[in-house]
Amino acid sequence: MSVEPNASGAAATPAPTDFVRDIVAQHVTEKRYAKIVTRFPPEPNGYLHIGHAKSICLNFGIARENNGQCNLRFDDTNPVKEDVEYVDSITTDVQWLIAGWADHCLGFKPKGAHPEAVTSNGRPDFFRAPVAPGANAEPFFASDYFEQIYGYAVELIKRGKAYVCDLSPEDTEAYRGAPDRPGKDSPFRHRSVAENLDLFTRMRAGEFPDGARTLRAKIDNSSPNMWLRDPLLYRIRHVAHHHAGDKWCIYPLYDFAHCLSDYLEGITHSICTLEFDAHRALYDWTLESLDLPRSLPHQYEFAKLNLGYTIVSKRKLLQLVQDKSVAGWDDPRMPTISGLRRRGIPASALRRFVTGVGVTKFDSVTDVAVFEHAVREELNASAQRRLAVLKPIKLVLTNIAPGEVLECDATNNPQDETPTTRKLALTREVFIDCDDFAEVPPPKYFRLKPGGEVRLKYACIIKCDELVKDSSGQITELRCTADLTTRAGGPNVDRKVKGTIHWVSATQSIETEVRLYDRLFTVPEPDADGEFKKHLNPRSLEVVTARLETSLGAATLAERFQFERLGYFALDPKDSAPGRLVFNRTITLKDAWAPKK
Repeated sequence: MSVEPNASGAAATPAPTDFVRDIVAQHVTEKRYAKIVTRFPPEPNGYLHIGHAKSICLNFGIARENNGQCNLRFDDTNPVKEDVEYVDSITTDVQWLIAGWADHCLGFKPKGAHPEAVTSNGRPDFFRAPVAPGANAEPFFASDYFEQIYGYAVELIKRGKAYVCDLSPEDTEAYRGAPDRPGKDSPFRHRSVAENLDLFTRMRAGEFPDGARTLRAKIDNSSPNMWLRDPLLYRIRHVAHHHAGDKWCIYPLYDFAHCLSDYLEGITHSICTLEFDAHRALYDWTLESLDLPRSLPHQYEFAKLNLGYTIVSKRKLLQLVQDKSVAGWDDPRMPTISGLRRRGIPASALRRFVTGVGVTKFDSVTDVAVFEHAVREELNASAQRRLAVLKPIKLVLTNIAPGEVLECDATNNPQDETPTTRKLALTREVFIDCDDFAEVPPPKYFRLKPGGEVRLKYACIIKCDELVKDSSGQITELRCTADLTTRAGGPNVDRKVKGTIHWVSATQSIETEVRLYDRLFTVPEPDADGEFKKHLNPRSLEVVTARLETSLGAATLAERFQFERLGYFALDPKDSAPGRLVFNRTITLKDAWAPKK
């Protein structure tokens, strides 16, 4: 059984098992296919989100576990809503998520390859040798097959299984009936093959305006399955396509293009979410109606990922972007893969989570705490520990001379097999977090208070002697005494106090912007009442000017840090620049969470 390494390089969990993998394993045993080929087929009408990560890991995981191939293919049949921005972001997200794990399974095509015909075995020439990602390779596009798909549509017309319909969109919908009553035939359903071929050719030539005519399958308008009630195969749209240019003014519908793209690419297992269960009959009907020369792909459905405190509808996520509830698709509060990456979530943690959720046929909502726990487990093993003070208050150690520097050893990561250390500078003036001091402390308060003692982590025990306030009564400075005998190697190093707090030197630290991200919504199911925006968390982002130990000045985008006692943090890859570091809180240290009041 194969295993996936975690962020620290150690072996993690065994490769998963589920009903889809059981089916594939049976087919491998039977030697039904020469090679297992799956695909991840997003429509480029938005950014990928955490729900897509489950599908990516399932499709690429199956290919990886069976020495197969998984194609990234854009099902780009609706140019009105699609954009090259989405193509680029999706390509980046997929490659990031599978890098070092299943990138060797990624099937790409030669860049710019647009097949005009199929070979004798029914596949475009370039499928004979898929190429690895790189400067001369690119993902697959359904629009690459528009010529072949058009040819298949013509073949259906010739077989009497498709016709051109003049019903308006409104009448087409009315004629379909409803789940509790049958549809009725279009008055144009019995056109001759010759007339349908003529009209379809003229549709392609651009003779008719948008919405004037469609091509429909001729199946069964009394079927209990609404998707078999003479579904649309083509519609007229006089608009340029982001990938195919202005060559076409008719575009195939998703259900028609999808199954044929699967066939052309030699997909063996077409894996999709449960909402496409009812579409499977149309998927099979289309392929079986064409008398195709090679074996046909088969569709398998699984339950999509629904995560608490999260919205995973691209349409609704787009609303948040458009009304500026967030700062874009890659806002670190968004459940998009680009947002999670920018927030500092490692790809391995995201894979760990979606794999652990499992693959079933039952819809459910996964507690977001499960995701957060997976991220913490990953980062706990790999993140370097550092000291940072998010809301600084100055503390003066009166028995340390001005300019004097006392070195302290701090552990980089106690989870390492052989932990290493670094040097910290203890100086006369330090910063502590204002939340670690209370002038009038509540009961059982073990942090700093007037007359009280705490240990500065890695340094020594201090005692608060005096408060300094400004004219308005605000505390501006704490004056304390350091018990230097409690430093490492000192005679009283083992002296105990109940509280330990973090700190940084005031003179040997850096000032940076830190963004404290929290959950975007305040309720587990934000869209349960249809008003998801009403449940936006007003405290989902707090920006502070923090003081960090100087070693963080050399932080890189690849590194993750635990700011001790505070959480896990990473550089913001978009807003950080030389001379300006911006840190994002990836996740807090604690599992428990409740909306702040």
